[in-house]
Amino acid sequence: MSEKMMARDVYGETLVELGRKNKDIVVLDADLSGSTRTVKFGKAFPERFFNIGVAEQNLIGVAGGLASCNKTVFASTFAIFASGRAWDQVRNTIVYNKLNVKIVASHAGITVGPDGASHQAVEDIALFRVLPEMVIMVPCDGPQTRDIIRLAAGYKGPVYVRMGRAKIPTIENKPKFEMGKAQILRQGRDVSIIACGIMVKNALDAAGILAQENKQARVVNMHTIKPIDRQAIIDCAKQTKGIVVCEEHMINGGLAGAVSEVSSESAPVPIQRIGIKNRFGQSGSPDELLKKYNLTAGDIVEACRKLMQ
Repeated sequence: MSEKMMARDVYGETLVELGRKNKDIVVLDADLSGSTRTVKFGKAFPERFFNIGVAEQNLIGVAGGLASCNKTVFASTFAIFASGRAWDQVRNTIVYNKLNVKIVASHAGITVGPDGASHQAVEDIALFRVLPEMVIMVPCDGPQTRDIIRLAAGYKGPVYVRMGRAKIPTIENKPKFEMGKAQILRQGRDVSIIACGIMVKNALDAAGILAQENKQARVVNMHTIKPIDRQAIIDCAKQTKGIVVCEEHMINGGLAGAVSEVSSESAPVPIQRIGIKNRFGQSGSPDELLKKYNLTAGDIVEACRKLMQ
């Protein structure tokens, strides 16, 4: 792991790159373009950028209208607003009609920090995962954000991309990115750790701690939550003693839910879930909150030890 980057910075830069190549790309924001970094696209292509204002339902409705006119639309705001306030419009306007809209949301999870529970989306993956054919991707670092946004621009249909607020370290030597295909970042036969987003780095740290105890943990970056890589989950279940699922999201309905569904259907195995447990977030620094909500590498290590007993 090396350079730290903000995924939203990479998002804004990649939009500009794509905008130069494709005149049909249109970007919308809900008065948060400075935070989501869509302001970069707005400065480069003002004729193709629209600030809808603090009106997330309208943001999605306008996105649907533009997509129905053959535009490739990126619509951005904070994750809590995209998934909560605009869920009806996402379902009935965008997903039901299979419109070509990419909802790229920033400030997901509790590491939003001092903004507190009202601005911390910890349910967004669950809310969107139940929508038929909705693609959901969560980058683990800056370079993967670029890969995902480039792919989303060429993919025909609705996509949800979840990004955090803070800088995250770049994870080196990842396998080639492919939508729907998990990346094995570390091999191991004692236990499997399946993670997404910022939790991938913590999973690798946990595997390093376990290696000092002569325990080999497999680390899987499940960047695509839907469609999920079923075979990667089945392999983890059959080839190790259990699975620890790590996400900066409620333990219900998100990545842990998806992994548990596949395992229960095809390869039942003990599963431990590292995530938000039936409570809201609160104000604090990202590091303080990760510790309070038991999302640290040490917490992952403890969960792995339980499975290996």
